[in-house]
Amino acid sequence: MAIQEKTIIESQAITFESGNEMAALAAAQINYHIMGYYPITPSTEIAQLLDAMKARGEHDIKLIAADGEHGSAGICYGAAVTGARVFNATSANGLMYMLEQLPVQSGTRFPMVMNLVTRSISGPLDIRGDHSDLYFALNTGWVILTANTPQAVYDMNIIALKIAEHSKVRLPVIVAYDGFFTSHQKRKVQYFKDREVVQQFVGEVPADYNFVRDPKTPVTIGAHMNGEDLINNHYQQSNAMYEAYGVFKEVAKEYASLSGRNYLVLNAYQMEDAEVALFLLNSAGETAKDAVDALRKQGIKAGVLGTNIIRPFPAEEIREALKNVKVLLVGERADSYGANGPNLTHEIKSALQAECDNETFVLSRVFGLGGKDFYTDDAIAFFDLAIKAQENKHQVELFDYYGVTPGHKEKGLEPVIEPMHGDAYKTGLIKVEQQEDGKLKVRIPPVRALTAKPKRLASGHGACPGCGIFSALELFFKGIEGDIVVLFQTGCAYVVTTAYPHSSHKQSMIHNLFQNGPATLSGTVEAFFELKRRGEIEVADDVTFVMITGDGGMDIGMGSAIGTALRNHKVIMLEYDNEGYMNTGSQMSYSTPFGHMTSTTSVGKTQRGKAFHHKDTAQIMAATNIPYVFTGSEAFPQDLIKKAAKAQWYAQNVGTVYGKILIACPLNWKSEDRYGNTIMEAAVNSCFFPLYEVEKGETTITYNPDARKKRIPLDNWLRYMGKSKHLLQEENKEMLDEFRAEVDKRWNKLLVKHETPFL
Repeated sequence: MAIQEKTIIESQAITFESGNEMAALAAAQINYHIMGYYPITPSTEIAQLLDAMKARGEHDIKLIAADGEHGSAGICYGAAVTGARVFNATSANGLMYMLEQLPVQSGTRFPMVMNLVTRSISGPLDIRGDHSDLYFALNTGWVILTANTPQAVYDMNIIALKIAEHSKVRLPVIVAYDGFFTSHQKRKVQYFKDREVVQQFVGEVPADYNFVRDPKTPVTIGAHMNGEDLINNHYQQSNAMYEAYGVFKEVAKEYASLSGRNYLVLNAYQMEDAEVALFLLNSAGETAKDAVDALRKQGIKAGVLGTNIIRPFPAEEIREALKNVKVLLVGERADSYGANGPNLTHEIKSALQAECDNETFVLSRVFGLGGKDFYTDDAIAFFDLAIKAQENKHQVELFDYYGVTPGHKEKGLEPVIEPMHGDAYKTGLIKVEQQEDGKLKVRIPPVRALTAKPKRLASGHGACPGCGIFSALELFFKGIEGDIVVLFQTGCAYVVTTAYPHSSHKQSMIHNLFQNGPATLSGTVEAFFELKRRGEIEVADDVTFVMITGDGGMDIGMGSAIGTALRNHKVIMLEYDNEGYMNTGSQMSYSTPFGHMTSTTSVGKTQRGKAFHHKDTAQIMAATNIPYVFTGSEAFPQDLIKKAAKAQWYAQNVGTVYGKILIACPLNWKSEDRYGNTIMEAAVNSCFFPLYEVEKGETTITYNPDARKKRIPLDNWLRYMGKSKHLLQEENKEMLDEFRAEVDKRWNKLLVKHETPFL
């Protein structure tokens, strides 16, 4: 980015902000119509910031929390075909989950802007920044801009919309910047104080397009094409992509006259006479400038090259920039496995090959995966490799990884706790009998008699103080006899127990992502039975397969869970409900109660927390007709242990079981640690979280606060949590009344089901 030498335009102010903050500010100033989103680190902050700004009345964007990134992409596409201005933000596996939708958006030529806050793609899971997600976007047909500073994030977001809507382009645009390096680090930035300046620059929404908005002029969008038509469609799309190259220059020049900041196609530093150079995207290129300065003082003609746009790829400009460079080292935060170099390495080589007399020698190094830091010393090490190659090309590998640490067997970790097996978890104290009506009768000893049973999870996990996940899970596991194989979906329970190379799990544990946990465990259990049937493994019959979900996992994973239930695999799906996406910072999930405050359902002058009621996953799963569904709470330990024993019997003998346990999250509920059990008990006694089971289609309330004269007002539960106290204020009386009415309606329906078998 070149700064023009002139007085800063008066309409701009100076602040100190991060990339995510500047992306949100740009979106708010543009005032998009729609943002469909789903939280994922490190891009989640953008939606949170926009939600807080909306609560303060600073923009009119309709923020729609989807059930997953695939859904968010669908929301955005649906809004775009209606002629709305559309915005989104995602990272890593979020991009992967919506990947199917991205070519639909570009192939039908509907503009929008999406911020890709780059992050490592699992597996294994890593939430820090690299470019493995960005590289999957290269073939989606989206224009891709890159931003190496928070200032560039702000500016590129404004430039992006104008490119997307340009009559020669009409394509969606990604603005990509480095997760945590750029997204969260604060730097000095300038921004337009008056959003009218931004809105005048981007202009009105183009009207000369076929949108689904006027019934009097019907259109068909996305018609099925044969090969002859499809090749013509893609030819036009390809031409539009190349047109974006010139349009970028045009729009950037116009923006420079407005802002004083001129974004050239390339970020070139000391490249005029460079003989050895590095090609680095985004924040690493900023770091390498210090290395260039140090080497220049030693008389070494070093330079750094980057680019502000990688789709379309600026081949011509790169050829020109490298005409005097003898050795170029391309550093990339991603790999293209088996291709002897990642994507941009080959694209640069291809660009250079088009110039017959070019003699630039190109090296390739993969670095910085999973957010591994890149320092000035690392840039100097890259230059040393380039200099060595300049002296003797055969001494340096063309392609390699940089920063790999070899392991040492003698330093291998030894288990602190001996692996435990079924006998350790068999007490013989729990009796489950099938009665004449087919239902189960469970007898358990006093809870204290089961305390001798070892915990399934070792101490040493990193959960927050007062977290209810592990006390609730361990109580549930008291009712499970023998061996288990457990799958944890991504979430707090997984993250805090498996920080490589450590693990808190005493028995076999598998991890997979939110949206695919149930399907994954389905494959595990069926493979177990098939291997056993063929005599290829010898394992006792009492292995129980349990999937643990929570932190919104029954939103994005709902489809997979229903599929598993309909197929009736012999597994237990157990949801710990902490009423939000707590592992990513307390965003709203569909299980968040009505009116409750999260980081994406802010409380302010224009909104009062979540706008719709919580999802009743137990009833949804009961509708799949699986043999056993239950709810539980650690505040009622005997009830939960009995249900665990039933769950095990049904999972071993009949089919799928689903259970839901409400658990406390003091950090994000803004409650005191000491009140965890009290809050759980109040949730049950207020009838917000009733305790019941659906056994073979028949509903039984296992604890009735009315019958026991324990019923309390809903207010008595809400007052314990800072996230819901605002509902008790007089100005929110109407919302509180609606919440009470919904709780009463669901409780009364449950009473009728309890009294009427098979209803």
